[in-house]
Amino acid sequence: MTVIIDGKELAKKIRQNLKIDCDNLKNKGIYPKLAVIMVGDNPASKVYVRNKNKACEEVGIEYEEFLLGENTTQTQLISLIEDLNKRDDVSGILLQSPIPKNLDINEAFRTISYKKDVDGFHPTNVGKLALGQDTFVSCTPYGVIKMFEEYNIELEGKNVVILGRSNIVGKPLIQCCLNKNATVTVCHSRTKNLKEYTKKADIVISAIGKPKFVTADMIKDGAVVIDVGINRDENNKLCGDVDFENVKEKTSYITPVPGGVGPMTVAMLMNNVIKSANNFGKML
Repeated sequence: MTVIIDGKELAKKIRQNLKIDCDNLKNKGIYPKLAVIMVGDNPASKVYVRNKNKACEEVGIEYEEFLLGENTTQTQLISLIEDLNKRDDVSGILLQSPIPKNLDINEAFRTISYKKDVDGFHPTNVGKLALGQDTFVSCTPYGVIKMFEEYNIELEGKNVVILGRSNIVGKPLIQCCLNKNATVTVCHSRTKNLKEYTKKADIVISAIGKPKFVTADMIKDGAVVIDVGINRDENNKLCGDVDFENVKEKTSYITPVPGGVGPMTVAMLMNNVIKSANNFGKML
């Protein structure tokens, strides 16, 4: 019988535990704080930023928002990040993507201090992850790994197929799974005979952004399927990359959309902010 992984409930449990950690830090005079930068007027970004603010309130993390206009220059953006790097009261810095196309987001990510990079995008943190060192892990891949741990889904020796190779999800997930001793195959838009790979997989993780792309005939019986995609179907209803209703009949574990990976992403951001505040506290 298929187990539907409840990301919403798991994220709630993580936030409750983080609130205890946050209170303990405050008792030591350490006040975790997240600074969020949003450039432009992207409606989806506004929703994501609002969710992060709400999660901070629940955990007890202080929150400061910087809303920059569409006409913000690269110099202005970099200057703001450099100012936040210097501020002792800021534990973590997050630049909400996307940003206007005239701006260089990679330079902005590089400018954020790797010690405050709670999104895990700084090259130093990406390199540390590849080396298996303690670091900030990108929040969505980190959330997926936490799901595996919570549900006692073993990765060691398993054949894991990851659909997608983005810097935000796919590539960090490769390293996360390798660090758990999985055998990892990465498939993408240039992969031929995709089904040959997914049919052999013990675990399939899809992060490609194509509604209901993963169908039941692509999955072997008893496989674990993790759906990272957030899309809209033909009826404008929220859905993932996986044809959930049909695929779930074959799986041992599966995540729904919504209510699966999404809530875990925000929970792991909160985790990274607490981790950062704790790191800075040890330096005092």
